[in-house]
Amino acid sequence: MRKLKNSELGRKTVEEFKQTEKTPIIVVLDNIRSLNNIGSVFRTSDAFLIEKIYLCGITATPPNKEIHKTALGATESVDWEYVEDTLTLVNQLKNDGVFVASIEQAENSTMLNDFTPQPNKKYAIVMGNEVKGVQQEIVSASDFCIEIPQLGTKHSLNISVSCGVVLWDLFNKVTS
Repeated sequence: MRKLKNSELGRKTVEEFKQTEKTPIIVVLDNIRSLNNIGSVFRTSDAFLIEKIYLCGITATPPNKEIHKTALGATESVDWEYVEDTLTLVNQLKNDGVFVASIEQAENSTMLNDFTPQPNKKYAIVMGNEVKGVQQEIVSASDFCIEIPQLGTKHSLNISVSCGVVLWDLFNKVTS
């Protein structure tokens, strides 16, 4: 077995990425503090052809040296927009027919492994602040909450890890 060279990976150019049909998933970052987490979400979103990222509240925006360090150029490929108020955005997405799911530990949440997306529907996932999680008003406004099953002692994952787990799972479910 031999590791592949970068030139053998068949990577899309930014222009090709922009023209490619996207996965019907939107990521909403609700008050994310860490620039590295933001960059990581961009990079993961690029990998799974995510439609768009919304950066809300205190979430920093590109161009930013620290975001770029982990995004590795994904801020150029993935469509993004800054919206100051997350609740306004969530309500607009719902009005546009997007199903909004907060990724949060909450009453009556659906475990990620039990969640089955409806065919031909667009979903937005809301990822919350590293300390406080998704704001309660956003959880309340969401159509539902998805929880990542965790069996250890911490019951907490880094936001970039949580986003990667959820996007990988949803990508597999909506593209199969």
